[in-house]
Amino acid sequence: MITVRGVDVRVGARLLLSDLSFHIAPGDRVGLVGRNGAGKTTLLHTLAGLRPPAAGRVTRTGPVALLAQDSRAADPAVSVTDRILSARGMDVAVRRLREAADRLAERADDRAMDAYARAEAAFDARGGYAAEAEAARVAAGLGLPAEAMARPVGTLSGGQKRRVELARILFAGHGREGTLLLDEPTNHLDADSVGWLRGFLSAHQGGLVVISHDLDLIAATVNRVFHLDPLRTTVDVHNTGWAAYLAQRDADERRRTRERANAERKAAALHARAERMKARASTSVTARSMARRADRLLDGLEEVRRTDKVARIRLPEPAPCGRTPLGAVSLTKAYGPGRPVLDGVDLAVDRGARLVVLGLNGAGKTTLLRLLAGREAPDSGRVVHGHGLRLGYFAQEHDTLDPQRTVRENLAAAAPDLTDGEVRSVLGAFLFRGDDADKPAGVLSGGEKTRLALAGLVHSGANVLLLDEPTNNLDPASREEVLAAVGTYPGAIVMVTHDEGAIDALRPDRVLLLPDAEEDLWNEGYRELVGLS
Repeated sequence: MITVRGVDVRVGARLLLSDLSFHIAPGDRVGLVGRNGAGKTTLLHTLAGLRPPAAGRVTRTGPVALLAQDSRAADPAVSVTDRILSARGMDVAVRRLREAADRLAERADDRAMDAYARAEAAFDARGGYAAEAEAARVAAGLGLPAEAMARPVGTLSGGQKRRVELARILFAGHGREGTLLLDEPTNHLDADSVGWLRGFLSAHQGGLVVISHDLDLIAATVNRVFHLDPLRTTVDVHNTGWAAYLAQRDADERRRTRERANAERKAAALHARAERMKARASTSVTARSMARRADRLLDGLEEVRRTDKVARIRLPEPAPCGRTPLGAVSLTKAYGPGRPVLDGVDLAVDRGARLVVLGLNGAGKTTLLRLLAGREAPDSGRVVHGHGLRLGYFAQEHDTLDPQRTVRENLAAAAPDLTDGEVRSVLGAFLFRGDDADKPAGVLSGGEKTRLALAGLVHSGANVLLLDEPTNNLDPASREEVLAAVGTYPGAIVMVTHDEGAIDALRPDRVLLLPDAEEDLWNEGYRELVGLS
């Protein structure tokens, strides 16, 4: 499967992980855990062969399939079915079989029959109709509707595209001696799809390495845990499930704390005795020896785990504005023939309003926010900017960031009034320190991109925030920081989220239901729709 020997992982000049050695065998389901920026995504890309190790060797046997956080379909014109089938090269086999069947229907001679027989044999060799049915079952399990399977990928919503890529990766590794590498696979999934995914991964017979902040998925799926420790640049391997790992980690922490406390108490006593003895010439040598013995008591002790630093996330102080700073009139948007994604959406966002947008994947939630943010133009209708509007937009795919620019350059572009010293100060508050400021945004993990995008809002003066899944990719501590910032922000917020905790922080006063564009006062009866949206 995958064997790692003496591997170093670097981003630029920075050493993230050093001298890693481990093996992933069939049946191993590994949870890769650690704080944002510890190197989880970078290690996953190294295992997949997308980036070479700085030292050491990674050996792969059997197919390896990677779901990246920012996965994109290669060709938006390809149908959903063909995109999923391409994971095993079946899209080409299906296309050639169809072409051969068409030629045979036109001219039933020996050449056409031979061509059809060869195409059918190639199709069967890759799994045939059983594999096609398997791909359809995976797609259905992830909530892709049957009517979407023939549509071009480019006509889908962001959440649906993500499901297509996940279906493709699962289809690539299902029933084969391969390894699945999954980076935040539950992003954009509703509760039913997450439940289906848990069952699928628990039954997977090949290798699996998964990064996820969905701890229920980790608990239900993994039988090994790899913890990335950025302070020691190591991976701690625990050959246990999640519950046993947590219990072992807590027990180890208590043991380390107890051992250090005992050693520090003995060392303090020895130092005190040595201090009293060093004044007399007859005992000064003994005093020095005693002091060295006290120092040795502390050498070699395991470090007590320090609490990870958390970004001090805050949202902008809103600039003054009129009563209704943002509105929309009859917004319509379509990405292809047939029913529009949005059809006649009217909206008025008052000063300080708290609006949550709900709807199934593909209902147009992200599209609405992109139209309101001016990232796309409607086919008809208009967005209305009221007096004093200052808009802040957080995109779930982080497309407000320029991947070619550095972290510092991205923030400077978002907040041009800041001096270079102020830019670095803001970055430090969001845990981008030292050389981190000069990394290209394109190499950041999903959680780091989230932090950088939020940092860009801090000095924007925005009085209306458009937040599209702002808690995706965040570790639990950073997520709590974001939710606290949302809860105290006095400006208006329009939010799209699958996270019930984000609803609690937002305390919405209104809800917009898509695709029907029905607006209503918020009540707790709508809460059950959040996980389904």
